[in-house]
Amino acid sequence: MNPHCDIANVILIGMPAVGKSTLGVLLAKRLGFAFMDTDLVIQTDHKATLSEIIRRQGMAAFCRIEADIIQNLSTIQTVIATGGSVVYSDRAMARLNQLGRILFLDIGLAPLMDRLSNLDSRGVVYMPGQTIEQLYAERRPLYRRHAHLTIPCTDRTPEQLVQRMLADLGQDPLVRFR
Repeated sequence: MNPHCDIANVILIGMPAVGKSTLGVLLAKRLGFAFMDTDLVIQTDHKATLSEIIRRQGMAAFCRIEADIIQNLSTIQTVIATGGSVVYSDRAMARLNQLGRILFLDIGLAPLMDRLSNLDSRGVVYMPGQTIEQLYAERRPLYRRHAHLTIPCTDRTPEQLVQRMLADLGQDPLVRFR
């Protein structure tokens, strides 16, 4: 942990496949923070993949599970990568807002569609028959509403994105010390 950093936690939100987990690990290394992926916490707690949980218990139950996990988080100096559906819960988003700075990793629809092919195998919460385009149109305003900062992710390398996040957090090029 970095005792000199002014940031409590950094929370990454955004569409599935935008890179929250990948970028979260890189950002955590640069900040000297821990890293947590809430999807992995859910899978570990339930001893099943996200898609199995959704298939067995349903989307509404999965969203309650996700919100409960978020509600019980108690971390300091952690980069938290959330599941894409976390924005469906005002309770979860209120807790994340208490925990730290929320960054929306924003990607264009075309690059997202290149990355996100099978919603079921990824364990994505979506309505039967809903397309990626419709899911994007539904969730993007929710991410924007809850974010403290928006990080445009289209046409940028992971290193460029981490630099942008650090700059937007006031931590560039090195962590600012008190």
